[in-house]
Amino acid sequence: MKASVFWGALTAVGLAATVASAGTLDDVKARGILNCGVNTGLVGFAAPDANGNWSGFDVAICRAVAAAVLGDPTKIKFVPTTGETRFTSLSSGEIDMLARNSTWTFKREVDLKLQFVGVNYYDGQGFMVSKKLGVSSAKELGGATICVQTGTTTELNLADYFKSHNMKYTPISIKNDAEGKQQFLAGACDAYTTDASGLAALRATFENPQDYVILPEIISKEPLGPVVRQGDDQWASVVRWTLYALIEAEELGVTSANLEELSKGTDNPELNRLLGSEDNLGGMLGLDKLWAKRAIAVGGNYGEIFEATIGGSTPIGLARGLNALWTKGGLMYAMPFH
Repeated sequence: MKASVFWGALTAVGLAATVASAGTLDDVKARGILNCGVNTGLVGFAAPDANGNWSGFDVAICRAVAAAVLGDPTKIKFVPTTGETRFTSLSSGEIDMLARNSTWTFKREVDLKLQFVGVNYYDGQGFMVSKKLGVSSAKELGGATICVQTGTTTELNLADYFKSHNMKYTPISIKNDAEGKQQFLAGACDAYTTDASGLAALRATFENPQDYVILPEIISKEPLGPVVRQGDDQWASVVRWTLYALIEAEELGVTSANLEELSKGTDNPELNRLLGSEDNLGGMLGLDKLWAKRAIAVGGNYGEIFEATIGGSTPIGLARGLNALWTKGGLMYAMPFH
């Protein structure tokens, strides 16, 4: 599907859909379940095991929100979405939030009436090839066939990159990562393009990952983050500040190991506000004062979640890079809790 057709279809859905009215938080509480849209299966970010239990970096955000709102990180219905269905699922009300490696862009916010509440991963688009292809740079891909997911920013970035470098290519459209993996390994395309984190996650599932290389070029900015519908500021604040709570916890040194002790009270007023021993920030969100403590208790702070799901010690093997805290040379930064 061409990007223009895709955007046109989504715009029609966006215009036809009723803009969210305040009440998502009440709906989630009344239902007792958080409906969270995720990837159909991207190891490290969102994937079910053989028993249907979901885990991953994006899944952790869903669980943190469920814990903050419902007091239980398991009170979730995970809704698998593709690049083409994710935003319609959100606009239609099928899901309450989307946590699916989705890029914050002008059109998605302004045209589709979606609200990105923050960035949980700063990424960029790259290319992966088999070492047998003998290519060491994306600039050597002229005339190549390239697997690319439909309904993504990846399509436009790919077209822009090849046009700006006066190269031709043949796109091989795929609907999801599973299909992309199958096509790529079967030799249907010379290269696979998506966010660099997605390439690393996909390569980790290959039988012989060492036989494939991610080329050095990063051709775009891909700020990925949770998404909600526009028109419900309270719900947007709940999801936004839950994400920020995980980031702030890392900066303040709150971990899964010391959470209980620190929640009794410290000499740091901001830490006390975060964990609920001082003030009642949760009350302003429509939650109780221990909302952030529960969110952090699920998988630890942002850094702990990163390392457990996609970090250097996992098969994905991603370095923090831009996703390090701002105090450590990265871009991760939570707004102040006061």
